[in-house]
Amino acid sequence: MRRGAAGVISELERPPDFDGVWLKVGNAREALARSAAVINGDPSHSLALGGITGTTGKTTTTYLCRALARAAGQKAAMLTTVEYCVGDDCEPAVRTTPEASDTNRFLRRAVDEGCTMAAMEASSQAIDLHRCDWLRFKVAVFTNLTRDHLDYHGTMENYFAAKKKLFDGRLGESPGSNVINIDDEWGLKLTEELRSAGQRIVTFSQKGPAHAGSQIDADLSAGDIRVSLLEGTSFLLNSPAGERRITSPLVGKPHVYNMLAASAVALELGYDLDAVAAGFEKCIGAPGRFERVPHDGDFAVVVDYAHTDDALLNTLKTARELTAGRIITVFGAGGDRDRSKRAPMGRIAGEYSDLAIITSDNPRTEDPISIIDEIEAGIKQTGCEYLSIPDRRDAIFEAVKRAGSGNVVIIAGKGHENYQIIGHDKFDFDDRMVALEAVASLGND
Repeated sequence: MRRGAAGVISELERPPDFDGVWLKVGNAREALARSAAVINGDPSHSLALGGITGTTGKTTTTYLCRALARAAGQKAAMLTTVEYCVGDDCEPAVRTTPEASDTNRFLRRAVDEGCTMAAMEASSQAIDLHRCDWLRFKVAVFTNLTRDHLDYHGTMENYFAAKKKLFDGRLGESPGSNVINIDDEWGLKLTEELRSAGQRIVTFSQKGPAHAGSQIDADLSAGDIRVSLLEGTSFLLNSPAGERRITSPLVGKPHVYNMLAASAVALELGYDLDAVAAGFEKCIGAPGRFERVPHDGDFAVVVDYAHTDDALLNTLKTARELTAGRIITVFGAGGDRDRSKRAPMGRIAGEYSDLAIITSDNPRTEDPISIIDEIEAGIKQTGCEYLSIPDRRDAIFEAVKRAGSGNVVIIAGKGHENYQIIGHDKFDFDDRMVALEAVASLGND
């Protein structure tokens, strides 16, 4: 109270010597979210707010939603893993989804500065910890669900249940529309459950209007997909608003899912196909998502945030579709995080790479060699040639050194991150910058 608090909200009983305002509640996090919304004037009610959840694709889809809003003439805000932006004013992100108090303060600022639309990532942990409670989502998006965060959730069923809260009203009220990927088995399950509850569903798929293996038709789909490492991606968007050829600098079929999701959001918010096409043409997406490292060599170097087995699979499949040359993959796995994905990541790297180099990611308090050993258990099943180089800088230099004409070097796991966490310390480390140094060093050998 000495620091200016008007009162205390707590799950504990009032101390006998406390004479200020004391509100005892059953769940302090729920109360924090509700009070933060009220204190800030329920800013989400004054915005066309989109919430994006899923294992992969959240960040890029959020960037794309913002780009389409801007192309439609709207001033937009966004909260992502990479950065928080109000209009053109951006700052580095602290976490994927901020605490409820920080989110409502941010949205209040967005409203006060003239934003009419906002898009935000909603992580499963944030949803579970009530950070998204009492936000009014005009549109909620489900990108996919694959193995990750099982150290927190325990099972895929629990992981799905946490995600589902964004859609089924348990956060306070149901979204106006639910945009769902029905090529994903969990997305199909979510669609069926929400539809039976009478909610508005907008589905998307790369498998055509009639979704194979189900009775559900996709509202938005992509046809005639063309991908080029140099030119990006194009496809024919089929939507309730009509057809349109989409071109984008983003590379790979996984990004087509992100563009379908963002298109559905745009159409639900009343934007037309001209704005959709124009927004995609200019948006380069989120940093570190299949990002090419520019250099003059005759091979490609790509940095990607893929840090789960499914994300690594999508990244390597994209690389394989784009080159007839060798694929050299540098990757590791984070310490103090879900261990169940380590061996599967090794197996996938072995199946889709010509040479895999296992290294450190963010080992945190774990022994990097122990993490590498767990990854090796998967890669040894494939017979792929591989190296173990614990020092990440050395691993990247070795990959670039071994790259020949027409090869693709994939540096996976950290993407946009410009640091490495070893023990409890954070050190400057950016895969993109290290890759540039490695390429520059080739002329000095």
